[in-house]
Amino acid sequence: METNKSIRFARPETMPPTFGYSHIVEVKNARMLYISGQIALDPNGQLVGEGDLAAQTRQVFENIRLALEAEGASFADVIKLTFFMVDISRMASVREIRDQYINLSNPPASSAVEVRRLIRDDLLIEVEAIAAAAMS
Repeated sequence: METNKSIRFARPETMPPTFGYSHIVEVKNARMLYISGQIALDPNGQLVGEGDLAAQTRQVFENIRLALEAEGASFADVIKLTFFMVDISRMASVREIRDQYINLSNPPASSAVEVRRLIRDDLLIEVEAIAAAAMS
């Protein structure tokens, strides 16, 4: 089935400036994919990067990439990311890795939340994603 999927990323001039995200994403005629919060576990369920935020972030984004690919989608289809971090002051290093995956011209809408802890004490970050993929 063909689709005329349409995604519009907006950063209205009437709103505060953004730093690597869009204020608004409008989606029409797309298959919505909601990807559960991904943590830094490899395909064998082993933690990647104990105590290393960069290594954990890379694994999280690789897990999101694999989830997207399993559904015939890619990071170009991601419209929203939600970050949960135990130390939000380290967001700049997370953005550096995120920027290797997302479309920097039209970055997804995003939220970042500092949490006291995640599901496991050895986890430093968790990321959820929403994608708008072509109809299948």
